[in-house]
Amino acid sequence: MAKKPDNPNYKVIAENRRARFDYAIEDDLECGIQLQGSEVKSLRTGQSNIAESYAAVEDGELWLVNSYIAPYEQAMFGHEDRRRRKLLVSKKELANLWNATQRKGMTLVPLVLYFNHRGMAKVKIGIAKGKKNHDKRATEAKRDWNRQKQRLLKEQH
Repeated sequence: MAKKPDNPNYKVIAENRRARFDYAIEDDLECGIQLQGSEVKSLRTGQSNIAESYAAVEDGELWLVNSYIAPYEQAMFGHEDRRRRKLLVSKKELANLWNATQRKGMTLVPLVLYFNHRGMAKVKIGIAKGKKNHDKRATEAKRDWNRQKQRLLKEQH
């Protein structure tokens, strides 16, 4: 994801770096997220984790499950740190996500939690297929080879 340096509102809060290693991501989608006030305050301080979370389509709604947002200490009315949060997408996108998960056997993985250029909290969801162990090894070998190739090119100059 390209960071927009000229915009002070754009800020990555949490990133699921393991997702690209464990899953082959075929498509991604930006979703809004329904939050309480204390959750937004906590996100502004950068206290969240989406590494163990996933998204699921249930009863015609899209949910972010098991994401962690730390409790905000100064809040009068706090929030549960690991509650299910509703993700906001259009009906057409929701139908496509349901189709991908139920019929094609895909998984919905949160990739990045961030504030967009308008200061709104957004989640980028990846539509992914789980990798097998040999796929993971191939990806790691390719990454190592690219790293070694760059090192060799740098030594020649």
